[in-house]
Amino acid sequence: MRYGVCHLSIVPIRILPDDSEEIISQLLYGDYFKVLESRKKWSRIRISHDACEGWVINDQFTNILESDFQKLDATQNHKFSSDIISHIDTENGLFIPIIMGSIVSSSQFLKHKFEGEHIKGKKPKSGLVDTALLYLGAPYMWGGKTPFGIDCSGLTQMVYKVNGYQLKRSSAEQSKQGEALSFIEESEPGDLAFFDNPEGIIDHVGIILKDNYIIHVHGHVRIDRIDHTGIFNTHEKRYTHKLRVIKKVI
Repeated sequence: MRYGVCHLSIVPIRILPDDSEEIISQLLYGDYFKVLESRKKWSRIRISHDACEGWVINDQFTNILESDFQKLDATQNHKFSSDIISHIDTENGLFIPIIMGSIVSSSQFLKHKFEGEHIKGKKPKSGLVDTALLYLGAPYMWGGKTPFGIDCSGLTQMVYKVNGYQLKRSSAEQSKQGEALSFIEESEPGDLAFFDNPEGIIDHVGIILKDNYIIHVHGHVRIDRIDHTGIFNTHEKRYTHKLRVIKKVI
């Protein structure tokens, strides 16, 4: 078994080993993983923190020892970059920009120096909303996890990650985590609301705010009204998503 860590700011993870294939997620700086299969140009990986699997280009990550992987995997409180953009100083004198939520505690295994602010450990639930608001206006991008392009489950995963909590990658997977609430009135800011399509498949998620508002991704990261029916978009003057369940993860 081989192991790796992402040494670049953002790396696409594709569903199949081809540059034209769909991006299903992204590696951010410091993300570490197992290498499940290796080819000349591509490797199939499984990310440690959410078990997401996909294909990445071999020269877009650094191989690490199994012992280094185990040390990273055993770390209880990783350090995450807390600025929207900060920098890593490499041993070659290069400055690499990295994105909020990057695992900067991995820099020691890459012989890099982190330049910027970081946070670590589990934060109070109120911190989820503050972090989510930093992504306001970020454009929608399927498979994205950054302020420069993000999808609905990428938003919830990154917000929880920065605050010290783990969520799975897709909205359907995230909906299996936490405790279901019977009524929207039982929810509090930071809880997750899930929505399904006409076939009953959960395909959307957002973060509950106070006073019956929700922050989610619809074209871009935005704030809309939510009630028992779902999300009401005041700009489009219609319900855009049908509520399925609200879950309390924290």
